Amino acid sequence: MKDSNSHRPGFATRAIHDGQHPDPLTGAVNVPIYLSSTYAQEEIGKHKGYEYSRVSNPTRDALETNLASLEGGTSAHVFSSGMAAIMAMITMLRSGDHVLCGENVYGGTPRLFNQIVTRYGIEFSYVDTSDPENVRRAIRPATKLVHIETPTNPIMTLSDIRAIANVCHEHGVELAVDNTFMSPYFQRPIEFGADIVMHSTTKFLNGHSDGLGGVLIGTRPEHKENFAFVQKCTGGILSPFECWLVLRGVKTLAVRMRQHDSSGRRIAEYLAGHSKVKKVYYPGLPLHPQYELAKRQMCGFGALISFETGSLENANAMLRHVKVCTLGESLGGVETLISHPATMTHAAIGAEARAKLGITDGLVRISVGIEDVDDLLADLDQALAQI
Repeated sequence: MKDSNSHRPGFATRAIHDGQHPDPLTGAVNVPIYLSSTYAQEEIGKHKGYEYSRVSNPTRDALETNLASLEGGTSAHVFSSGMAAIMAMITMLRSGDHVLCGENVYGGTPRLFNQIVTRYGIEFSYVDTSDPENVRRAIRPATKLVHIETPTNPIMTLSDIRAIANVCHEHGVELAVDNTFMSPYFQRPIEFGADIVMHSTTKFLNGHSDGLGGVLIGTRPEHKENFAFVQKCTGGILSPFECWLVLRGVKTLAVRMRQHDSSGRRIAEYLAGHSKVKKVYYPGLPLHPQYELAKRQMCGFGALISFETGSLENANAMLRHVKVCTLGESLGGVETLISHPATMTHAAIGAEARAKLGITDGLVRISVGIEDVDDLLADLDQALAQI
């Protein structure tokens, strides 16, 4: 007879229960929001595991336990934003080190690297990580970290996580993967060899567009030690209330992602057949050049779709008329968000860099929410009719 203790609960069960035990004092099924900045100590050197909330907090501990479980890591550390998480990761490095980054990542990432971190003697270079050989050729003796985002924002190009991890490990380099677009429900990079996984918890993990945050999930003891030390020293931590918001959001992550994916597929198919749409970028379409890779390393295609309207005038004509979709930055909320990458998420990288990456003035990105999909289709139909 199989030992029942050997059974590992499924994803949705872990999302609801891991790190979220009923409160022992009251039996409350939700983790309390511990707003205390400090904790009473019984005597010198004797306390109940908490001394000061910059260092550790019970609500934060619950969230970090939960997110480490969902990504399959050994530890997780949450920060005040996704960019704060990336900066915490960079603190592992020192002057003279080299970082290899995907050339098509969220625009704030190269802005941080190029305009701030380079001041401290850390060098960055950027390659098309859709071909693992580009990574192999660009690694140097001083390379300590490769950072990729897959799918990329907003062109939805995939990188083969396992192949890149193999290249990195051959050279003693760590691989970090920004998994914000897929969430751990659809993609778990650690299973393919990634060393560190990063998320903007603001997006799908929270899921309700009501709190900023970021997380680093590590796989080694030194990750736990380093990231906890950064939290303690810099104080860029996620507040107890926003930790609670993410804990609340994660409980419905599985059902939300299934709906995001179902509606995303229908909308991508609709856009691909629309006469006023020039091109659609969505890994769930068989015409996507990396469709087979998407099926291998993702168990769903998600909510993010980009499509080409042909010009800034066409994009603006459409975006002025959306009614159910909300024109705004960000993604991953229950509401459908539609944006213009050239003037929003990727404005900071400049026109030349955007042109190289294929981010035209006519490109529109949509993060499909969980509204009735027929209402979303009708809204897009009437908005596209304005072109």
